[in-house]
Order: sequence, then C-alpha cells, then structure tokens
Amino acid sequence: MSAVLRTDRGAPGELFIWTDIAPEFEDDFNQWYDREHMAERAAIEGFDWSRRYVRQGAGRKYLAVYRTRSLDVFTSAPYRQAFEHQTPWSIANFGRMSNTQRRVMAVSLLGGEGTGGVLLLARLSGGPAARQAAERSAGWLREVDGLLALRVLTPDPELSTPLPSEDPARRTLDAYLLADLTTVAGARALAERLQRECGLAADDLSEFSLLWDLRSADLKAGRA
Repeated sequence: MSAVLRTDRGAPGELFIWTDIAPEFEDDFNQWYDREHMAERAAIEGFDWSRRYVRQGAGRKYLAVYRTRSLDVFTSAPYRQAFEHQTPWSIANFGRMSNTQRRVMAVSLLGGEGTGGVLLLARLSGGPAARQAAERSAGWLREVDGLLALRVLTPDPELSTPLPSEDPARRTLDAYLLADLTTVAGARALAERLQRECGLAADDLSEFSLLWDLRSADLKAGRA
C-alpha cells in the first residue's frame, strides 16, 4: 500500500470512481450514469457537481468525479441514505464494474479555474515526495498552453471503502494530480513536463475527455 497522507475532514471533497466495464454492458452502464446516477448524486445535500470522463488510449476507461463542500458530507445522513439504499439499476451496474477504484478524496486547489474538455490525471505513487514535486506544477499555469486549473486529491483511508470489483491484494491509496486543459496538445506537453521535471512515470499519466458536467445548482434551479 502507498504512503497514506492525513486528510482534513473540513477540506472540499471529491468522490472518485475509476472503472472498466465489459463491452456487452457498456451501453446500459452509460445510460445508467446519464439518466440516473449522475443526477442522483449531484442532488445530495452538500454536493456541488458531478463530472464524467472517458479515457483516451488503453487502460481503465471511465472516470466519474463528484465534488462536495467538505469531506464531512460523506458521513452525513443524506449521503448515507443514498449510499446504503442503492437503486436496482445501480446495484446491477456496480456488479458489472471491473478493475474499479473508489476513493473519497480531500481536495487541495493548486491554482487556476475552470473546467476543460481534457483532463490529465497523474498518479502520485511516490508518496509525499511525489506530491511535493507535482505541486510545483502550479507555477506552470501561465507557461503550458491550454492549462486551466490544477488540484491534488488525497484519499481518506476510512471513507474510501472499496466496491466489490476492487482486488484487495492490488489496492493502493495513492494521491492524484488532476489538470484541466483545453487541448490534447496541452495535456501532452504537461505530461512530458511532469515526467521530466517531477520524475513521474509515463504509466502514471492518463488522458481523458470530458463527457459531461452536471452542477447541483442547475438541478435545484430546474426544480424551482
């Protein structure tokens, strides 16, 4: 298991679900997210937004990320109600997922703002030293074309209960650097710089395209 960093329960939180799904279930899996699960989670008190991504290239394919006002939201009654009373459609799709990581993360905002159409995800498997190196990337916001915003996600061990499809023998609790960008070229330039200047390995870098962004305030406005 990777070195585990202490999290601040008052910090903004993100629920991070990174998974594969068998091709024969992929259409239903995407419909479940798009028609039920994203809105269901975004509607929970204390959630700010839900986002879905699809990976470009080989590897674990789908990423869903949900922002909360604090990590404490994941111990709240509204969240526990949703987590402990899943819909039949949710139960079916959770059972079909494979190679899944479910993490509840504390968010450290490094700088910038906005949501890009491209996300670069960098696994900080080297523990605190890797994190400190990656945090230097905040100084590159004006130097890498298309780089909008950077943040680090640190897993909370107690809250990051695994889904059934995660292999306990291969489970790690790594921090991640997430970069929002406007272009693929910018993501690849940032990836090269992270490898060159921060010592990250190519295998620890994954590029995603944004599928959609659902804001909790939009749901509330639609119901007003």
